[in-house]
Amino acid sequence: MEFHPSIEKAGAQEIKLFQEEKLHELLTYLKAHSPFYQKLFKENSITIEDIRTLEDLQKIPTTTKNDLQQYNHDFFCITPDKIVDYSTTSGTLGDPVTFGLSDSDLERLAYNEAISFACAGIQKGDVVQMITTIDKRFMAGLAYFLGLRKMGASVVRMGPGIPELQWDSIFRYKPKYLITVPSFLLKMIDFAEKQGLDYKNSSVYGAVCIGESIKNQDFTDNILSQKIKEKWDIQLFSTYASTEMSTAFTECEFQIGGHHHPELIITEILDDEENPVKEGESGELTITTLGVEAIPLLRFKTGDLVKAHYEPCQCGRNTMRLGPVVGRKQQMIKYKGTTLYPPAMNDILNDFNKILCYQIIIQANEIGLDEIIIKLSTEEEHDSFVNEVRDHFRAKLRVSPKIEIVDFDILSKTVFNPNSRKPITFIDLR
Repeated sequence: MEFHPSIEKAGAQEIKLFQEEKLHELLTYLKAHSPFYQKLFKENSITIEDIRTLEDLQKIPTTTKNDLQQYNHDFFCITPDKIVDYSTTSGTLGDPVTFGLSDSDLERLAYNEAISFACAGIQKGDVVQMITTIDKRFMAGLAYFLGLRKMGASVVRMGPGIPELQWDSIFRYKPKYLITVPSFLLKMIDFAEKQGLDYKNSSVYGAVCIGESIKNQDFTDNILSQKIKEKWDIQLFSTYASTEMSTAFTECEFQIGGHHHPELIITEILDDEENPVKEGESGELTITTLGVEAIPLLRFKTGDLVKAHYEPCQCGRNTMRLGPVVGRKQQMIKYKGTTLYPPAMNDILNDFNKILCYQIIIQANEIGLDEIIIKLSTEEEHDSFVNEVRDHFRAKLRVSPKIEIVDFDILSKTVFNPNSRKPITFIDLR
């Protein structure tokens, strides 16, 4: 099995023509099987024969998360007896949406992760420790497992949390790679130091990092990855995906953005008026899935603001690369004349080693303006530490939010909620 598809090394024009052929297959399939898109085509008098090029996609209205939540059932293109697996979105923005996967969708998911992990350098025979859940209707955990199995790697299914068990497993099975939320690596390092474990000489070469950003927009390490690497000299690879996309954008060894897989997804990056942004500008990632059987999506707006990079990569792939997510469109905060996104605030809070855990809460005040409250736990003397954090915010973002100190036992229960797949560091009450 080839995990470096030749289309990724083709020229831009060849990739475009290839995608246009795949797009035609998708439109034919949607017209035949998708109640949602049949209605959309009809209401907007769209003749699929008129959509010949990627540019022609502009003639089709976009689909939103709201459509998926409201008409979830109408997006299914197959009968329930063909569904092998049910997954749901993580519900970061509103109600979770149900996704069904057919047998061929699971095969496609496995292929997607296999070529993505191969991009990050994982090979047949490598041992990989999964520090992510594979249950709770979580598509990604299953995808990782299927992809690793497909490429002939060995998997240690540890699941999240419990540093002691993670280290036990590392010393026992000698994994070369970990798949984890990067902030958890700090907890593992902390545990190893307190227990006197020789973690710096472990078998771990690298970690594929999910759910949190580890890079700045210029691909330099952000605070979180600097903190990890200061203590533990391992490679950190970004990967970005979502349930709706069933496709991942994962970094290669040159670590300058997640590579696009043209055989699996068509991407557009749109401004607020839904026009393609100029090269070098950020906009909302809008995707069209290719080869999905149960719930294919056409021009689906992900809600994630990203920037694309087109210059060739030294790895030989000529595909577009996505930079770190700038923020989620719905989580934009207007605070005292400044536009902010949660990732920028996470970076500032991650700057402080003395913060044990934190949660950013946004709410509207009585006159409808956005208010930021940061709850944090620390063992430091409270007043001076609060001022230190506030000054740092002022210096970096030109705003100073309201800061509340909360007991670690209380705050950690809401941040590390057992029912959530990732730490809940941001709550939007607007």
